[in-house]
Amino acid sequence: DRILRGPVMKVEDLYQEIILDHYRSKHHSGLREPYDAEVQHVNPTCGDEVRLRVRLEGDTVADVSYDAMGCSISQASTSVMTDLVIGRDVAYDLGLYEEFLAMMQSKGQIEPDEERLEDGIAFAGVAKFPARVKCALIGWSAFRDAVMRAQSASSKEMEQ
Repeated sequence: DRILRGPVMKVEDLYQEIILDHYRSKHHSGLREPYDAEVQHVNPTCGDEVRLRVRLEGDTVADVSYDAMGCSISQASTSVMTDLVIGRDVAYDLGLYEEFLAMMQSKGQIEPDEERLEDGIAFAGVAKFPARVKCALIGWSAFRDAVMRAQSASSKEMEQ
């Protein structure tokens, strides 16, 4: 009975805690080798930067590493993204990118799929703030571009 009368954590508070946890303890941070492609994305509006490397093994994302400077949202979102994509099929991961992008562009109107986006759902509230959407997307966009670059390089090698 006493537990029921205590303070109740709101979903928004839980989401904020997830974002802060990933910001404080960034997963897969620090550039690693070997890698198949590297990209750098900069958000000129706020100065966030992400330099990201991806390594593929066939159609699987074997590794993602990054170096980032910027706000807690951009760094936490990149950390969450790495957890979601490493070890999974490229096509699946690009589908996650599309889902995350749709959620971020929805202005809070799309209910995210928690089973697929896991901690990524914590950024659903960020979608209500258009100025912060680019922050949440910078790492995801860098990942997509790095995968495309790695796949392009791989197909060129096969042609030779």
